[in-house]
Amino acid sequence: MTDDEFRPKLGKIGSRGSKAGKRFAGQLRAAINRAGGQSRRGGRFTGSRIGRGGAAAVLLKSRDRYAAYRQQRVVVKARLVKLAGKGSDGARAHLRYLQRDGVTRQGEPGELYGPDSDRVEGKDFIDRAEGDRHQFRFIVAAEDGIAYDDLKPLTRRLMVQMEEDLGTKLDWVAVDHFNTGHPHTHIMVRGKDDRGENLVIARDYISAGLRERAAELVSLDLGPRTDHEIEQRLLQEMEQERFTGIDRRLLQKRDNHGLVSPDGRDVFRHTLHQGRLRKLERMGLAEEVVPGRWRLDDELEATLRRLGERGDIIKTMHRELTSKGIARSAADYVVHDAEQNTEPVVGRVVARGLADEIQDRHYLIVDGLDGKSHYIDIGKGEATEPTHDGCIVRITSRNNEPRRVDRTIADIAAANGGRYNVDIHLRLDPSATERFAETHVRRLEAIRRATGGLERQPDGTWIIAPDHLDRVADYERQRARAEPVVIERLSSIPLDKQVGFDGATWLDRELVSNQPTALRDSGFGREVREAQIQRQQWLIAQGLANEEQGLVVYRAGMISMLRQRELNRVAGQLSEELGLSYAEARSGDQIEGMLRSSVELASGKYAVIQKSREFTLVPWRPVLDRHVGKAVSGTMQRESVSFTIWHQRSGPSVS
Repeated sequence: MTDDEFRPKLGKIGSRGSKAGKRFAGQLRAAINRAGGQSRRGGRFTGSRIGRGGAAAVLLKSRDRYAAYRQQRVVVKARLVKLAGKGSDGARAHLRYLQRDGVTRQGEPGELYGPDSDRVEGKDFIDRAEGDRHQFRFIVAAEDGIAYDDLKPLTRRLMVQMEEDLGTKLDWVAVDHFNTGHPHTHIMVRGKDDRGENLVIARDYISAGLRERAAELVSLDLGPRTDHEIEQRLLQEMEQERFTGIDRRLLQKRDNHGLVSPDGRDVFRHTLHQGRLRKLERMGLAEEVVPGRWRLDDELEATLRRLGERGDIIKTMHRELTSKGIARSAADYVVHDAEQNTEPVVGRVVARGLADEIQDRHYLIVDGLDGKSHYIDIGKGEATEPTHDGCIVRITSRNNEPRRVDRTIADIAAANGGRYNVDIHLRLDPSATERFAETHVRRLEAIRRATGGLERQPDGTWIIAPDHLDRVADYERQRARAEPVVIERLSSIPLDKQVGFDGATWLDRELVSNQPTALRDSGFGREVREAQIQRQQWLIAQGLANEEQGLVVYRAGMISMLRQRELNRVAGQLSEELGLSYAEARSGDQIEGMLRSSVELASGKYAVIQKSREFTLVPWRPVLDRHVGKAVSGTMQRESVSFTIWHQRSGPSVS
């Protein structure tokens, strides 16, 4: 026998396995399957238990689901937020927003609290988190949270239990909100454990474990749900125009033909299902094909979820408008769709709030010049500037198509072997100015920072791919998800304050415009029309306008005169505060100095540029947001400035 013919078999000599044992094992698995169990053979690894709290989550998920049926119900939403880049600024803004006015039962600002104190400073928490990789945000809302006079003790007990489950002390702050129909608590947890290591929490614990712990505590406080309470909740669900637990059970009960029948196990369940099916029938979402057999609409869940969201939005609009003393018909409520509503919305900001508190998506309620009240999803909170109540804004849907500047870059690069820089641009287009070409460079920089998909060589030359316009379209679509609309603040001064304001106001710009915004003779449109009439009388009294044959004629240069009045007045106030003289910036002047701060005027935002003995005011540009305290220079051109920002190491950059 050769070596190749030898095949060893491991195991006891003569053992071929027990057939009886195999038969018994097969019978056992079959019995388990018949009983509704599952034979588990090497389940796929999902990583859901990696991190702290994995073992606790497994224990909580294995509990008797029928016993949990009577538990008090609690909703827990969770999000892990990365703090790199702008994440830290976003966390700071989110914390400020959680402490906004009107969130307590008394309508006061929310107060942060912690494990041992009823009042803590958000700044201290953010400072401690400096350098953290991430943080956790939780929203905890008990279904019967209204039964609690104070949510702080419940939150503290929950966080103590969470620390036990995770095996580490936690650094956290919380704030309670009572400004909706369901009182809830926002909790922010640092992404560090008590040893200073990155805190990693098992996905199972985040998705289910924490909710189970909260339900336990609420059940201890309020007692288990009684049969009567459960039945009343289900009867309320039967008539709701949103996706409910009854709908979920009906979808699960559909047979192979897509049909469902009311549950006949007991009278109450049958009545509940039959009543819900009749409600769905009236909504056009269910059809009785034969007596007792129903076909559900394929889009039932999606449709009901949209209806539920819309119902919540209408309630929010009514609450905010009523609280501000604004009477509007529900027929004039408009839920803005950025993809379908292409016309700009101009109006007064009534309220700003969180549409999705865990994802930090904000909304604006705008009382429009068209007489309607608009609910507008404005996207991520950190992506939009603050918009206080009463300011006048214009909101337009973001255009997702490549811009003209993108097409110019692509054309120039295509003619130069896929390369673009300012010199190449000026050589190909002699009519272009250097300043104009630099706007193209700024566009490329913005895309590179957001996507990392553009290559810039050390000499400032950009490598432009053949599919550059497709990449730009992807960038714009990605940006539109975070910022679906563009918000232009037309005036920071409320309408009633503009009537007698000594400065150039939005009312003035509308009065002298060749294409003023259309006003509807109802709602805010009517208020603006009345304010314009009063403003005209003020302008006539100031000698800035005359009434001739029933028409108001405005003095030439009226807007510039009013703007200069306010500018001089504010400059005088700043001169006293800073102890510096004011130097007016004129067209063509070279502006140099330190960017000290900004001031908000009726005519817009201005930058305060300080020299050793004097300061000047120039129109603000968004790029300056990141450069307060730095040296800047630029040339004043009419009503704008092209700035150069001086960086300590890398030198100047043009903006």
